Amino acid sequence: MHFYARAWPALPKYNITNMKTTTRVQLSVLMFLEFFIWGAWYTTIGVYMTNHNMGDLTHWPYTVNPIAAIIAPFFVGLIADRYFATQKVLGVLHIMGAVFMFLTPSATGNPTVFILLLLAYNICYMPTMGLANTICFHKMTNQEKEFPLIRVFGTIGWIIAGLIISYVLSRFAPQGLMAEQTAMPLYMTATASLLLGLYSFTLPNTPPPAAGKAVSARSIIGVDAFKQLASKPFFIFLASSFLICIPLAAYYNFTQIFLESAKFENIAATQTLGQVSETLFMVAMPLFFARFGVKWMLGAGMLAWVLRYTLFALGAPDLVNWMILTGIALHGICYDFFFVTGQIYVDTKASPEIRGQAQGLIVFVTYGLGMIVGAQIAGIVYNSIKKSAPSLTLLQWQSFWWLPAVFAAVVLLVFLALFRDSKKTA
Repeated sequence: MHFYARAWPALPKYNITNMKTTTRVQLSVLMFLEFFIWGAWYTTIGVYMTNHNMGDLTHWPYTVNPIAAIIAPFFVGLIADRYFATQKVLGVLHIMGAVFMFLTPSATGNPTVFILLLLAYNICYMPTMGLANTICFHKMTNQEKEFPLIRVFGTIGWIIAGLIISYVLSRFAPQGLMAEQTAMPLYMTATASLLLGLYSFTLPNTPPPAAGKAVSARSIIGVDAFKQLASKPFFIFLASSFLICIPLAAYYNFTQIFLESAKFENIAATQTLGQVSETLFMVAMPLFFARFGVKWMLGAGMLAWVLRYTLFALGAPDLVNWMILTGIALHGICYDFFFVTGQIYVDTKASPEIRGQAQGLIVFVTYGLGMIVGAQIAGIVYNSIKKSAPSLTLLQWQSFWWLPAVFAAVVLLVFLALFRDSKKTA
């Protein structure tokens, strides 16, 4: 699950005692629905497309999503942050997104329109992640301590979405089909998006944080941060972050299709193992961080990528379920140890005035450029192995998973050999 970061202007501070319990509940519900929506379609769209004669195009939803992630900071930074109350922009975007997602299943017979509707939906959705964070931060005195307690409801929302799809919606699926193979998750996404859109107008008023301030495209993509942080260790970190997102895209795109080929019945629910482990490792991160430091935390995250794909490859031919499930559960280490550690590393290296820019730069390089390149490469590789067949055989899945395993291993070895951070990171 992605944590969307961007360059936020300085926000006003409030005494935490002034935040009422009702406000905390409001913000927790906001985070729950925000990630419930994302989890409802992101882990099922590939299965749906495969079962509706779009099996060659399943990498495109994972291409339009990072395209929207690149566009989102410009929309928020140049427009939403300067002219409109945050909760109102959040509400309008979710309502517009609901309309696009409601229309998407009707375009199943026209793949081009189907993908364009998903692009339109993602352009509406991706800015809302940063906007939701702004609303939360506006009522907090100590973001580091208070925000995780509210943000964890986002992970819970993602997990609940998967469980509902597998164990509730599947009861209403046509005979012989799983809910993941139908349009029901897409309609659930649209319904939840409409609900959150209406709910957003009840959230605490959050004035535009950058009203009257100059905000440029240069600052949003982190040009100033790049110049200030320029050093060999930072370049190696940045390059490694970009490269490791290439095999990451294969996981998000094709794990659900792999599970379908492996005859797993509850695909969405099975993938929530990754979010459960993400929560557990997030809690344990401070202990690991204090003991091992930045380099070995980042290395452990990359190693988890290698182990995940290796387990998928070894477990594919004979359907060794414990290998496949362990590979999914490694998502917690993959995400927390690499991405969260990376965010901390950048934050400690940047000066206070460019920290927001620096975080935006990392998002641009990883969830933007890295995921776009990764999704396209994964799609090309998948289609070249599959050729004209409807899906991969289990032996072909083994060949497919070895490729990201080897790629991630090479990135890991190069990173460990070249990364030398002379300054201690707190």
